[in-house]
Amino acid sequence: MNQRTPLQRVGDLTGTWLPAIVLAAAAVAFATPSAFAPLGQAVPHLLMVIMLGMGMTLQPKDFTIIGRRPWPVVTGVIAQYLVMPLAGYGLARAFDMESMLAVGMILVGAAPGGTASNVMVYLSKGDTALSVAMTSVSTLLAPLLTPVLVLWLAGEFLPIDAGGLFVSIIQIVLVPVVVGLLLRRFAPRLIDKVLDALPLVSVLGITLVVMAVVAGSADALLEVGALVVLAVVLHNGFGLALGYALAKLGRLPATGRRAVSIEVGMQNSGLAAALATAHFNPVAALPAAVFSLWHNISGSLLAAYWSRRPVQDAEEDREAVES
Repeated sequence: MNQRTPLQRVGDLTGTWLPAIVLAAAAVAFATPSAFAPLGQAVPHLLMVIMLGMGMTLQPKDFTIIGRRPWPVVTGVIAQYLVMPLAGYGLARAFDMESMLAVGMILVGAAPGGTASNVMVYLSKGDTALSVAMTSVSTLLAPLLTPVLVLWLAGEFLPIDAGGLFVSIIQIVLVPVVVGLLLRRFAPRLIDKVLDALPLVSVLGITLVVMAVVAGSADALLEVGALVVLAVVLHNGFGLALGYALAKLGRLPATGRRAVSIEVGMQNSGLAAALATAHFNPVAALPAAVFSLWHNISGSLLAAYWSRRPVQDAEEDREAVES
């Protein structure tokens, strides 16, 4: 049995305590906003580092599921880009949010799946291969789908530069992921030496992004904090529940339903924050900052619940087909 290295253990610990770490960091940034507001300019670069790390963890085998089992991946990605953008728009309208917050809700909804979802699916005894494939495919589709969805749904609130969003997503997401993939392919020995540090780097990056956004929008947080928290909790809940329902409707087995539920409910809120900061203002990034905290809490709770309910493959697969 392979022993965990010290760096792996630190990564595991920070991953486990990510919600508490992010909450503490947000509190510090809120208490001393002037100290952390300058971090706002670094948000896109922080996310680029995180996406580079994601690319380094991917291998060709992670994409083979698309050829072997295309239907679960297609079902999951459609759910990802259908449920969350519409839910974000619906909540913005229902709560009569001012323009910047409304755009922020829609940006979160139109973002691809978050990388932490893969860990949550694994802990929940879900289909981890499907989760990784969904995250990868939704991320690669983001340069096309995210700007189109934001233009469509958020255009009534503010003028949307879809071309600018496309370029930003290419720069922030696609290029780092592809570079990471190429490094893993052509310099595997080098990448193997740094893989253990990537979870820690991701936690640090997300924490700094949240601190930057909270510091930049501290005044707005005082005014609309409760409203944003409620909207984000509902948004995430709709994603988890409707993702599971659509996966069941698509006749996926129980492991696949768990994967799609968590994938749809957990967003790349760091990307939403980066786009909001770059193209709008820190207030528009506020829903993404709250989402970064909450979806890790809800994902952890759901994973803990499902982990205590082992999947009985034969029985539940039959249930999925017969339902």
